[in-house]
Amino acid sequence: MPDKTERLTLNAEHAPKVIFGPIHSRRFGKSLGVDLSPGKKQCNFDCLYCELDPAKTMESYDDVVSVEEVTTALKTALKEHGDIDFITLTANGEPTLYPYLSELIDEINRFKGSTKTLILSNAANIDDVKVQNALLKLDEVKLSLDCATQKCLQKLDRSHKGIEVEKIKAGMLAFKSKYDGPLVIEILIVKTLNDSKEEIAKLNEYLLKLQPTRIDIGTIDRPPAFDVKPVSYEKLLEISHLFDSALPVYIASRKKAEISASSYSEEEILETLSKRPLTVEDIEALFDKESQKRVEGLLHKKKIKQVSTNGVEFYKKA
Repeated sequence: MPDKTERLTLNAEHAPKVIFGPIHSRRFGKSLGVDLSPGKKQCNFDCLYCELDPAKTMESYDDVVSVEEVTTALKTALKEHGDIDFITLTANGEPTLYPYLSELIDEINRFKGSTKTLILSNAANIDDVKVQNALLKLDEVKLSLDCATQKCLQKLDRSHKGIEVEKIKAGMLAFKSKYDGPLVIEILIVKTLNDSKEEIAKLNEYLLKLQPTRIDIGTIDRPPAFDVKPVSYEKLLEISHLFDSALPVYIASRKKAEISASSYSEEEILETLSKRPLTVEDIEALFDKESQKRVEGLLHKKKIKQVSTNGVEFYKKA
């Protein structure tokens, strides 16, 4: 771990790369990204689907930008862009490996004002109490959980030696018990690797215990480092129905349904929504125009309702 002198040394080579964006999205509005590993990939996973080139896994960073460098660049970006909704902590790799994460979050919280903070993490270190305590100071946390079994974790996420899926799951439960903010779980589905009914059933069983704010399921939408394949939107939809209806599952995918939108009667719409809430995007992708009008009619009759779950609009039976 670098000493204090190294921590306070600005690295001009890294400076332009620390902040990226703004990025606009429906979910997070206007966000600035903070790359805690701008120089190279530093991660405790080497996922088959990662868009970055393969790299040896590690348990700690060996190339560290200083807290001062990050905060100086972030303050400049906030002044330049203004009206930023989220500051997103991420990395070319895993941001919780950054050795001064807690200190950095404290510094950001001192000047961020009403802007919210978010981290995107693979959750491999969530069983570490120090990591949990750092993340407790963030406004929102998004953790990945592609696998519920050790075999899947090692094959798909190619985890560093000593990382165990049961420790990850226990760590998530411990963190959730202390955290008051939104906890989002992200599951990336890869064809033939974690799309089986058996693997989804194990994820479902665990997520019923965890009760996250939202579950995002998606698939590969960028060129991966290895020869692995995405699943179709239809497969994502099928998988979403394998989760318990009590879980807030959202299909977060750039892929759209290739099948023609279907017609549904009011009774069929009510039956569908009683089993699984659907997002506005689901309705637009899967229902034809007449069926969408029926949805609006049912909403007007108060037979169904529209609810917002952590920034995502769902239709569900009233």
